[in-house]
Amino acid sequence: MNPNLNQLQPYPFQKLRGLFDGVTRNAALKPIELQIGEPKHATPGFIRQALADNLDGLSTYPTTLGIPALRNSIAAWAKRRYNLAGIDPETEVIPVNGSREALFSFAQTVIDSSATLPAVVCPNPFYQIYEGAAFLAGAEPHFINTLPENHFKLDYGQLPEAVWSRTQLIYVCSPNNPTGSVMTLDDWRALFALSDRYGFVVASDECYSEIYFDEKNPPLGALDAAQQLGRAGFPRLVVFNSLSKRSNVPGLRSGFVAGNAKLLEKFLLYRTYHGSAMNPAAQAASAAAWGDEAHVIENRQLYAQKFSSAVALLSDAATVEMPDASFYLWIKTPISDTEFTKRLYQDYNVTVLPGSFLARDAHGVNPGKDFVRIALVTSPEECIEAMNRIKRFMETL
Repeated sequence: MNPNLNQLQPYPFQKLRGLFDGVTRNAALKPIELQIGEPKHATPGFIRQALADNLDGLSTYPTTLGIPALRNSIAAWAKRRYNLAGIDPETEVIPVNGSREALFSFAQTVIDSSATLPAVVCPNPFYQIYEGAAFLAGAEPHFINTLPENHFKLDYGQLPEAVWSRTQLIYVCSPNNPTGSVMTLDDWRALFALSDRYGFVVASDECYSEIYFDEKNPPLGALDAAQQLGRAGFPRLVVFNSLSKRSNVPGLRSGFVAGNAKLLEKFLLYRTYHGSAMNPAAQAASAAAWGDEAHVIENRQLYAQKFSSAVALLSDAATVEMPDASFYLWIKTPISDTEFTKRLYQDYNVTVLPGSFLARDAHGVNPGKDFVRIALVTSPEECIEAMNRIKRFMETL
């Protein structure tokens, strides 16, 4: 067996099941599940119809590069969304089966395990795929703690020269999971300078990019930042995005990777052998989804409504702020995050995720400790009911 499998830690939701083992939830209250970032809004009808209309495509093998209509739709969206002068759908875009599988397999493509203990840098807390991808590529993960005192920014000075000199890949997530913080142009400038100095690749996870609260101020993306900073050809940069959150189709397993053509050429080679082509019906539905913005605006309005209500309800009982973007509240708990989560589940039948389950001990601290992540993914009515229960619980502490 691959010995690197032994380095993988239990997934956060496996830890959550263990935390609840033997706990009886309050049966007098309807359960409300806010622990998983799984969109519960309705899938738009036109996407469902496009999927149904193209089921004949199931009779053919899909190509790994995807159909031109999908790559053209993705490229057109990226140009509109990020004001790009251009992006080549032939060489700078690859459709993928959701961002999760691509974030994992990308590390297997770019990491040179023959080098002396290659390093992969991740934010902390983080999406667990980053760490697993690093271990299974034969690399050593290193963490940058994102802390409230600097608005959860990446402080690159936390890692010494000895780590940066071994770094081959850095994962960044903007808007961030779980904090919701968004990288600024200055943040990108600093990261690109490090990439230029040490030669590592930047993998930018932007799957929450379309959940924000000011229509006139969308989050800055890595491709846009690279263009603004004059980085033609997106050197050592690849961006990952997905339809799951944007278009409420997590089961479609559809996203894309875009960026440097040389990196994507090698990634396409890996994927050809990996056997990860998207099915043709899903490609047709995805092309339709990337081509429409009306449903995305409606989706954002629904999240904005829920966040406004949630912050108003909880502000008397907790220190809570609107995130820059994404659909998570990241809330400080007055007791340990695990005890808070367990008692909320037991007494109020609301499930959230302990922040410490999303982080690792690094630099003398677990930056997720005494936080919980609350995913405002269910209906506005259920979210309001959940916030009222959380408020009542916090008022007892």
